[in-house]
Amino acid sequence: MRLLLLSNSTLPGEPFMGWPKEHLTQFLGAPKRIAFVPFAAVTTDLDAYAQKVQEAFAVMGHEVFSLHTEKEKTKALATADAVAVGGGNSFQLLRSLYSTELLRAIRVRVLGGLPYVGWSAGSNVACPTIMTTNDMPITEVPTMRAMGLVPFQINAHYTEATLPGHGGESRDQRIAEFLELNQRIVVAGLREGTLLNVDGDRLTVEGRGMRVFRYGKEPKDVAGGVELRASLADA
Repeated sequence: MRLLLLSNSTLPGEPFMGWPKEHLTQFLGAPKRIAFVPFAAVTTDLDAYAQKVQEAFAVMGHEVFSLHTEKEKTKALATADAVAVGGGNSFQLLRSLYSTELLRAIRVRVLGGLPYVGWSAGSNVACPTIMTTNDMPITEVPTMRAMGLVPFQINAHYTEATLPGHGGESRDQRIAEFLELNQRIVVAGLREGTLLNVDGDRLTVEGRGMRVFRYGKEPKDVAGGVELRASLADA
């Protein structure tokens, strides 16, 4: 199983998919036909989102077709050499994956070796649940359970920063709340400009690094370039 799980697609001042381009090129290798899942988009038109992704991946030599244009989505997925799941709202994405029956179809193919690229919400749905997303629950989902391609949770766009004079919880406090009720689960806080490259039972942190949270323990920072078990048992 091969996964490339990005915290975000774009850094300030850079083009869409600018910072991860080299990683994507190495991960995907030879030209591929990629099925794009755009359903996390809410305020962005799906056609426009698909075109943006098509243009970014075309520069790398890949062909992208968007599953929102396909009548028989699971059959169309079967023709793909890789799948890319875009960012947006995790609740909208998960609801759409269930309603289109793509959640199980993608999971089965990825477990069978289909390369998976996800960013933001697309990385969240690769986890056991979407319970550590930053997104507002703007729509109801059948369940919070997601694909479970990795055994840990991701908090994308992670930052320890707090706003002066703001009384709301910090990201660390919200993750601590999750761990209080889910004490066996590990949470990986992916900083902007960070991705996880999963290859079988190994995982490499690339970019700016992550912070790993466990119940009852101090958070641990992991720098880019570090290789770990895919379970994060040694993080």
